[in-house]
Amino acid sequence: MTVHPQTRFVLPDSLNASEPPEARGLSRDQVKLLVAEGSTITHTRFDRIGEHLRPGDLLLVNTSGTLPAAVDGSWITGAGVAPVVVHFSTALDDGTWVVELRSNRAPMLGGTAGDQVEMPGGVLTLLAPYQSESNRLWRAKPPVPDVLGYLTRHGRPISYSYVGRRWPLASYQTVFAREPGSAEMPSAARPFSFELVSHLAAQGVLIAPILLHCGVSSLESHEPPLPERYDVPEHTARLVNWVRANGGRVIAVGTTAVRAIESAVTTDGTVTPSNGWTDLVLGPDHPSRVVDGLITGMHAPEASHLLLLESVAGPDAVQRAYTAALNKHYLWHEFGDVCLLLC
Repeated sequence: MTVHPQTRFVLPDSLNASEPPEARGLSRDQVKLLVAEGSTITHTRFDRIGEHLRPGDLLLVNTSGTLPAAVDGSWITGAGVAPVVVHFSTALDDGTWVVELRSNRAPMLGGTAGDQVEMPGGVLTLLAPYQSESNRLWRAKPPVPDVLGYLTRHGRPISYSYVGRRWPLASYQTVFAREPGSAEMPSAARPFSFELVSHLAAQGVLIAPILLHCGVSSLESHEPPLPERYDVPEHTARLVNWVRANGGRVIAVGTTAVRAIESAVTTDGTVTPSNGWTDLVLGPDHPSRVVDGLITGMHAPEASHLLLLESVAGPDAVQRAYTAALNKHYLWHEFGDVCLLLC
């Protein structure tokens, strides 16, 4: 059964961030920051986030790097040949990939098992729908075994219609990116600069790595998140438990970090080292258990990410934050502004 978030709002097109802040004359860490703590809303700038963090707070940061996951191709069907863009979403354990076919920046839903897409240097073959109830995503045999190398040679970052032009891959990487694997940028961490990280460390704010490779988003159908590969290393699990035992706050940088750490919680509330695939969906029936706060970008209306935000901060706090962001003309999506939700 699909559960919809309680947060409601209408997003004007004018608030879609169409370019990186650097193109607007700002540095990464100068985007707007909305801080929501209890019933209090504060409007500030991201490079001042340290004013709202305490020594001993722990930031969990996703170290997944963004792939150049979009490649042009020609879809061969019974009706002829159609130009498409293939979005490489997720590498599966058997060497196949989850992919999405798009044309004119919209998903192509008429695929059939056995269809082929001619691509630079090879052919991609659709094997079966990845979800039984939808043919938006497909399990496919990639054109070559070394897909990461292939994407480096032929791919570009995934972008959507609100982004007016193509930007280089560096625009879609965070300062924490270490292991390539995300189809789309874990964008909540984008406003961090190396200088800001240094200032926070000097302030006594702790930072620990976590990994979750993001698949393609589901803006059109508002689907719940699909299984994603994650890793909570031993030193991060130990640090989370220590911080919680000593009165510090655990603040996840992005919904991906929330999903990863909450996938490693045992029945007694302890975090243990964990890795593999997570199908965890946070929401009314599964609230967060470890995270005390969340740094997050602004998500589209009805997006399943809003359920996760509500599971951390509560629906009333999320609604207040989004209403305030709209009133102050915050910008949405991966190149937009940011919110800090504190429980």
